[in-house]
Amino acid sequence: MASDTRANREKIELDNLLAPPGGVAGEENGTAQEGEVRDGRESLALPSPATSYGSTMSIGPGASTANLLKIDLEKQISRHTGEERETWDSRAEFILSLVGYAVGLGNVWRFPYLTQKNGGGAFLIPYAVMLVIEGIPLFYLELAIGQRLRKGAVGAWNQVSPFLQGLGLASAGVSINLALYYNTIMAWCCIYLVQSFQSPLPWSVCPTITEGNVTILEPECQKSGSTSYFWYRQTLDIAPSIESPSVINWKLVVSLFVCWLIVYLCLIKGIKSSGKVVYVTATFPYLVLVIFFFRGITLRGFERGLWHLFVPEWKSLIDPKVWLDAATQIFYSFGLAFGCLIALSSYNPVRNNFAKEAFFVTICDFFTSIFTATVVFSILGFKATIAYEECLEKYGNGTDVITNGHSHVNHTCDFKTILIESGSGTGLAFIAFTEAINQFPVAQLWSILFFLMLFTLGLDSMFGTLEGALTSINDMMLFPGVRREIICGVVCLMSFIIALCFSTSTGSYVFFLFDSFSANIPLLIIAFTECIAVSHIYGLDQLSYDIEMMIGKRPSYFFLICWKFIGPLAMIVIFLASIIEMFNDGLSYDIWDAAKGYTVTVPLPWWCLVIAFLLVMSSVIWIPLVAVVKYFNIINWKPEVPAFFPEEELVEEKNIKTHVTTTFEKHVLGFKQ
Repeated sequence: MASDTRANREKIELDNLLAPPGGVAGEENGTAQEGEVRDGRESLALPSPATSYGSTMSIGPGASTANLLKIDLEKQISRHTGEERETWDSRAEFILSLVGYAVGLGNVWRFPYLTQKNGGGAFLIPYAVMLVIEGIPLFYLELAIGQRLRKGAVGAWNQVSPFLQGLGLASAGVSINLALYYNTIMAWCCIYLVQSFQSPLPWSVCPTITEGNVTILEPECQKSGSTSYFWYRQTLDIAPSIESPSVINWKLVVSLFVCWLIVYLCLIKGIKSSGKVVYVTATFPYLVLVIFFFRGITLRGFERGLWHLFVPEWKSLIDPKVWLDAATQIFYSFGLAFGCLIALSSYNPVRNNFAKEAFFVTICDFFTSIFTATVVFSILGFKATIAYEECLEKYGNGTDVITNGHSHVNHTCDFKTILIESGSGTGLAFIAFTEAINQFPVAQLWSILFFLMLFTLGLDSMFGTLEGALTSINDMMLFPGVRREIICGVVCLMSFIIALCFSTSTGSYVFFLFDSFSANIPLLIIAFTECIAVSHIYGLDQLSYDIEMMIGKRPSYFFLICWKFIGPLAMIVIFLASIIEMFNDGLSYDIWDAAKGYTVTVPLPWWCLVIAFLLVMSSVIWIPLVAVVKYFNIINWKPEVPAFFPEEELVEEKNIKTHVTTTFEKHVLGFKQ
């Protein structure tokens, strides 16, 4: 891919960057130094088989002219700034960062909720299918792109084609939108975590009020229950609807500020800092989940929850919404199309075997979701058993007839209905789990462990999410000469200011808009464009050659077919199904009815639909906008300078032979030679 002219240009540039003050690299008083060119050869030793991860490569006397560059693959020189590009200290840090980024809050409350919503075990089948045809191939692709091009999403796609720079900006936009409301979940966790040190737990009992000389329980709490009351009234201080006047929730403002400060302190030194933090944040949730698992399977009625999880309702498999939810969850769970995977892998040494990491992390994420659902449903089974027995004791009706669980008009007791209504989305973590924790011995300890786990899950995902945006800002050289600490501080401060919209009495409704529209459709469009760009612009033949240089073997036909055909087709179907569903069912949201003590579903006002459209367009608009700007040369953008990549050295080191294109590759996969 590199010509002799480019190799010579790289040699001159890197020699000048590495040259000591007052001289030319390799010269001192006219005497040849170690590493100097002697008759077209360089006298350095070949690396031993025990070369450590990302270690300095050295070149033997038989190396070609292109290998005469004095480079340290762990300290690549940025061609934009002349500064070293950071790398991971070890492969373990990178893998743990990937695991921490992929395994997040979605595994705890979104995956169990979707499993519950879509027929229990039947949802696991389409989820596994989407893992194979969508999750693993795209995860593999983004790691390959980042490690090969050595840039964040903006720089990488700009190098693939100048007209694709907007693709990286779209990914950065989605990452920032996600970070805004993801950190809000962490703020909620902080509130619960602090309150967990009280005895009794504040959500375990209803507060009292005094009317004259009589002290009574808060009526709203009596109707909703102590856990729901604490969530909606004391944590969110929720308004009747999104159109109600907003009031600042100062408790949430302080919690949100603390969370952004923690994120800033962890990111301030780049991956050298966050790479160390992930040793704790990526492993601690597993420790807590194991503890909750053994506690959960000792609770009365846990088996009924697991029965609902693993025994499928087969009729659900013919419902297209089940497949739509499975595909969407893959994007959320693996963090695909956010640009974060490209950014994280761009710090890898070029010899890193990312293929093994892609398989390990995706399979690990899949089984983590299953394991987390097992923990959740064992606890939900316990909670539903308690509620079912209380219902029988109160109404004496054991008939299994589906009832209106909210209004309890006919007061019939149905275990399955009670289990399904145990919670969804954020409610599953902040209502159902707190009610279950109330039944535990030493409830404060379990509460602290659980919400500390949720906080670390969110913090881990924030590392990858913001790293994708920060790497793109750095690669675009928007603020040359400005230290990373300052850029990171400005981004976190601005994000905190914008996120204040979630810290009002209507903030949870705004949160719903962000959660529903800022990522779903944009991620589908971005991932579809990535597959088209790699298959038809960069070329599958070129990508296969790049991967062979990095890991020593070409990708299988399965991956190539998924990137060119299966993946884009699946995403088109998902996108169209999403649009049709929105038009057929309309858009609605749940409001808190304090008089009734439960949520009520109502249509979104028209202006919320405008906000939803703007949230979608805030990221995807960059794809066509930048392409038009560059086509008409409206802005004089400097061309993307490729990061250094030792192509000829890798070809010689791995003894790569010229690939003979097969008929299948030429006519089906579109190989050019």
